[in-house]
Amino acid sequence: MFEVGWSELLVIGVVLIVVVGPKDLPRMLRTFGKATSQMRRMAGDFRRQFDEAIREAELDEVRDTVRDISRIDPRSHVRDALNPIRAVGDEIRSSLRTATKAPDPRPSVVGDDEMRPVTPEASATGTPEAPADVDKPIPVPQASPPEEAATRESAVADEARR
Repeated sequence: MFEVGWSELLVIGVVLIVVVGPKDLPRMLRTFGKATSQMRRMAGDFRRQFDEAIREAELDEVRDTVRDISRIDPRSHVRDALNPIRAVGDEIRSSLRTATKAPDPRPSVVGDDEMRPVTPEASATGTPEAPADVDKPIPVPQASPPEEAATRESAVADEARR
């Protein structure tokens, strides 16, 4: 910045002796030295305060970062990620429940003593009556034992060969 060589210092010294005089020159140099040291001290204090403010700002940022990290809950992120899967699972469960629920083939009317199915004739008259075929057993086809099925198949095969 300032490049002051020996020749410039000699010129400044000569000018000071001529302007100030040899008698007051030591006192003026002492005052100049004190002012310079005081300015250096002030510059150092300013630099320390500035560095301290920067450190505090960085520490505040670090504190904020630590707080943010401590607030992170990985379980909530996992829950949020699995939420659509849970919704699909609930939808499948409800669909299965409705699909496996046996529909009632005929609406029923509660009578005085028991619950009886409503017939078309009863709904026209308003009185519940049991249909005629309610007491009849439902025929169930009997499964044939495996030996009988095998003999039947062999008989059919023999007839086909003839």
